[in-house]
Amino acid sequence: MKVTKLVACACCILVSNVLFAQEQTVKSQRKSETTVEDEYMSSAEDTIIGELASSDDYDNKLVALSYLKDAVEGGRTSPEVIASLSRLAGEGVKTTARTNGRVMNNFPDVRAQACDLLGEVKTEESKNTLVSIAVEDKEPMVVTAAIRSLGNIGINDNDEVVNMIEFVHKRYAALNPTSSLALEILNAYEKLAPNVQDKGPMIQSISEIRTNYRYATPVRTRATELLKSLQGGSKKKSNTNDAK
Repeated sequence: MKVTKLVACACCILVSNVLFAQEQTVKSQRKSETTVEDEYMSSAEDTIIGELASSDDYDNKLVALSYLKDAVEGGRTSPEVIASLSRLAGEGVKTTARTNGRVMNNFPDVRAQACDLLGEVKTEESKNTLVSIAVEDKEPMVVTAAIRSLGNIGINDNDEVVNMIEFVHKRYAALNPTSSLALEILNAYEKLAPNVQDKGPMIQSISEIRTNYRYATPVRTRATELLKSLQGGSKKKSNTNDAK
């Protein structure tokens, strides 16, 4: 009788193990199928975005930006997505389409939107693209978006980004002082300040914004507040070092 019970128990265990193994196999197959489907959908999306971004049609580029925004917000920042954003950020500047010598794809709003989206993709590649755009583009709205995004990314190896921003500020302060650009420069300085090795040039740039009455009063006030903040931080750090 005991032997019969043991055999029955063993059979139950064996059946349970077999069923469990089958269940795991089914789950694995479903997961594999889902992964393959996701990869296919992602690849298809990248292809569509790439085609739209490279089109000469303005409306197609706007549609591409819409797809790219969804991709970035959904965390789907594939190399193809970044490449399409970089292309659109340089549309009409780095890549030009001409008819009778006239540039036909000069779309500053497209470039500005692409720069803003690149600011959400915090990579070295995005930073390099934005630095290049900030230096080469002549449209204040695009340069403003590029600098805003550089502040969001926060990469400033060897003060490369801060030095570039200082250069851009001097160029526009002399030729076309724009309050919106100056404000984003100040915001970027504040975000990058913890990663700045030599704060001297940055503080000088902020001081110039503060005393330039061609900028709106709120911008100059913002510069004054930022200077106080940076100087206060420097004093605290100095006092801490002295105490040691």
